Amino acid sequence: MNKKSLAFLLVLVLMVALAAAGCSSKPSEVKKEEPKYPTKQVDLIVTFAPGGGNDLVGRAIGEYLTKEWGQPVNVINKPGGGGAIGVQEALKKSKPDGYTALVAGVTNSSALLAGNKGLPFTMDDFKWVSKTVEDPLAILVKADAPWKDLKEFAEWAKNNSDQLSYGTPGPSGIATYATAEFLDAIGADFSKARMITTTGGADTLPKVAGGHITMCFLSVSEASSMVKAGKVRFLAVTSPKRSQFFPDVPTAEEMGVKNLGVKWWLGIAMPAGTPDSIVKKWDDAIAKMSKAPAFLAKLKTFNAESSYMNSADVNKLAKEEGVKLSTMAEKKGLRK
Repeated sequence: MNKKSLAFLLVLVLMVALAAAGCSSKPSEVKKEEPKYPTKQVDLIVTFAPGGGNDLVGRAIGEYLTKEWGQPVNVINKPGGGGAIGVQEALKKSKPDGYTALVAGVTNSSALLAGNKGLPFTMDDFKWVSKTVEDPLAILVKADAPWKDLKEFAEWAKNNSDQLSYGTPGPSGIATYATAEFLDAIGADFSKARMITTTGGADTLPKVAGGHITMCFLSVSEASSMVKAGKVRFLAVTSPKRSQFFPDVPTAEEMGVKNLGVKWWLGIAMPAGTPDSIVKKWDDAIAKMSKAPAFLAKLKTFNAESSYMNSADVNKLAKEEGVKLSTMAEKKGLRK
């Protein structure tokens, strides 16, 4: 056999081998293309009534994602039970197919579970997508309250715990945990303070302004309108840094009150069992949204701050926070 014939034969053998290798590929080895998502309306459940912080953030998210994905992301309000009704609707009664999501945060996850026994869901039912917003909590009193700053108020509260009242939606409300933590930090007696149950910030603030409630903890965004109207007054924010919207208001630590870690935040969760590919699509979109000028401008209209955290990190945050608040609830007798 001459060299030319031998070369031809080698090329032919190689071609046959390559063809055989291609035919022997198993179907499982062929990468499947992810199905298109979303292809229809997505329901975004808010567990509180329209107009509050959860609702405003949810609508801002829905508006952005509708434009981003070209499919409607509609907010549906399911209030009641301190958030429990909406959580159950979104995480237990809905299919884990990506077409129902929940505006979730400390209020309707870790705080709610810490303060209540026998709820029809647990933290394991939350498949966390992202954190979107973190709003500093603030200590508020009526505009003409006699204390000029937090130091004076803390001294009064320490010596007059039995005369102090605070507004909160109930034992599992984030304001309750924040009040307990604050009173412990200043050496006041939380057990002597009087809880005034309200339906939320819109009910609490007028009662503080009228002197029917001594003080309250609310997020900066929720309290901002009444503060600007001169009805109530910020004594301090409990975040590590001052609010960008109220830079003249000191932090609690600046005023000598340290270790206040209870905070208000919101994110997105989905039912357990939702495909990871869908969660990733949401997480990627929210990461992009957190820096989008249009979304930031929308948050600014109600004085909220973008604070993105990915799926793994927000899952860790929620679980650690749940342990902390559950311990506090047991210690203070708040668990019911």
